Amino acid sequence: MFDNLTSRLSGVIKTLRGETRLTESNIQDALREIRLALLEADVALPVVKDFIASIKEKAIGHEVMSSLTPGQALVGVVYQELIAIMGGEKTDINLATVPPAVILMAGLQGAGKTTSSGKLAKWIMEHKKKKVLLVSCDIYRPAAIHQLELLAQQTGADFFPVKDGQKPGEIGAAALDFARRHHHEVMIVDTAGRLGIDEAMMQEISELEALLKPIETLFVVDAMQGQDAVNTAKAFSDALPLTGVILTKLDGDARGGAALSVKHITGKPIKFAGVAEKLTGLEIFHPDRMASRILGMGDVLGLIEEAQRNADQEEAEKLMKKMKSGKSFDLNDFKAQFQQMHKMGGMSALMDKLPAQFSQAAQNVKVDDKIIHRTVGIINSMTQQERTKPEILKASRKRRIAAGAGVTVQEVNRLLAQFEQAQKMMKMMNKGGISKMMRGLKGMMPRMH
Repeated sequence: MFDNLTSRLSGVIKTLRGETRLTESNIQDALREIRLALLEADVALPVVKDFIASIKEKAIGHEVMSSLTPGQALVGVVYQELIAIMGGEKTDINLATVPPAVILMAGLQGAGKTTSSGKLAKWIMEHKKKKVLLVSCDIYRPAAIHQLELLAQQTGADFFPVKDGQKPGEIGAAALDFARRHHHEVMIVDTAGRLGIDEAMMQEISELEALLKPIETLFVVDAMQGQDAVNTAKAFSDALPLTGVILTKLDGDARGGAALSVKHITGKPIKFAGVAEKLTGLEIFHPDRMASRILGMGDVLGLIEEAQRNADQEEAEKLMKKMKSGKSFDLNDFKAQFQQMHKMGGMSALMDKLPAQFSQAAQNVKVDDKIIHRTVGIINSMTQQERTKPEILKASRKRRIAAGAGVTVQEVNRLLAQFEQAQKMMKMMNKGGISKMMRGLKGMMPRMH
């Protein structure tokens, strides 16, 4: 979502050459570029002003190390300021209270409160090993109550049933009593939203907050809101003692201004980021990693964590043992690799965390997650013998496979060509030729035609 901002900021490096220190005169153009980049990314104007002033103050007189160019030195200052503006260090959720620890979810309709409530329940159950109760106080949108009940079923959290005619305060009080009696350690309360700031909504959520005394009041904001997010954040911050922010839809194509504005406006840390639609698509927000991504350096640590969390270690070990025993990499293994990729959020999710030069190279190859599904479909149309001995795949067999998978024979041939490249790459990897393997990686990626 930060592509334009990333490309503009990377251009800053080229504007400063041959200087030994950063001065007010030699960084003027660079600061102008940074200001434009931030405004185009829909960052709030007060935030841009403070950000530029802070960079200017810290950059001027900054000695440039012999190993760095002035442009790189300025980017170093920008990196530190991006981290600071997004909250400095990551902030964990606070559950240190007499159970149940109440978490109140606040925000406008459509920001993703209900989905985030389900994702947060799953995250707390998995990472904090707590018993969670999900409660809906959104009596104006019956679909919201039903949606939260389905999310509870999918995550394994408990759900508090709402009776007809109950008001939000009555639901909250009854749910709190229920949570205490049934030994729930955490109670997540989804609240009603409106399409815009509304006095009645603010009054209602303020009363709920006073009644439930939540340890966390989280403001859920859509990253795609841009400048509007600032006004919304200020209104909620004025009405409620917010403790943190959940930034949703960071996997979208928005300009990203909300990510850089919301901490500055509310004074509260971004605690979580919604990075995918699936229930596992909620991550702790790391300001340093986000700053790294904005500057085109990627989030390799996040990528490693994603692999550890979602990749099937047993499958990976099985493949390595097979390769070491001298057996060849076959189409079953090829299919398993694509399924692993899908588990990790698909190719687009992986590329988003890679440094800019790698993700741009992958975009040039036009990787499409739909092609991954098609690849698996073609392999599924083959017999076991065909998967283990692809050399027997002649014209008549290819026609049958194409018909079974609903694709053309050319697509079957294309997949087999990609498989052969992957097979060669695996042989190189087995012989320890990592640099050779990296060169072969591009050919393994499915292509759009």
